[in-house]
Amino acid sequence: MSNEMKPANSAEHGDFERRDISVTAVMYFLAGLAVGIVLAYFLVNGLYKFLNHHFEAEQTPVSPLVTNRPSDTRHLPPEYKTDAEGSDYQKYLKKNFPQPQLELNERTELNDIRLREEDTLSTYGWVDQKAGVVRIPVDRAMDLLIQRGLPVRGQSAAGDASAQTAPAQKMKGSKK
Repeated sequence: MSNEMKPANSAEHGDFERRDISVTAVMYFLAGLAVGIVLAYFLVNGLYKFLNHHFEAEQTPVSPLVTNRPSDTRHLPPEYKTDAEGSDYQKYLKKNFPQPQLELNERTELNDIRLREEDTLSTYGWVDQKAGVVRIPVDRAMDLLIQRGLPVRGQSAAGDASAQTAPAQKMKGSKK
């Protein structure tokens, strides 16, 4: 290195050293990068098409019980795109898939189950009307348990008489 001081805008070097990097080298690099990206796109696209064709060729034969096998199950046919969202999935499943159809719409079915359970836990209703068995909401059952206390098992007949004649103690939590 030399310790010579040169003015910033001298005629021989300008603002930067021209031998560090050239504009043409940057342009060639960017052009090569663009060509590489385009080649990678076509290579990956071709690979996916080959794998999709290979996957379809290796599929097991469809059961003879299926009468109308759709060629592509990933997309709905145009005749089933009738509702507001653009797809009538329930009609498609009923027509094109054999029985038993276990779950048509998992999220809706799970929400229906939860609503029925919540309704059972929070309302009054008959369990067995002939026997006179009813169900009550859980909150009301807890209030009754607090008021009446837990049921106690009766004393045995061989128990001492003093325990049977002892005055009934007030149960914890009762309001009597």
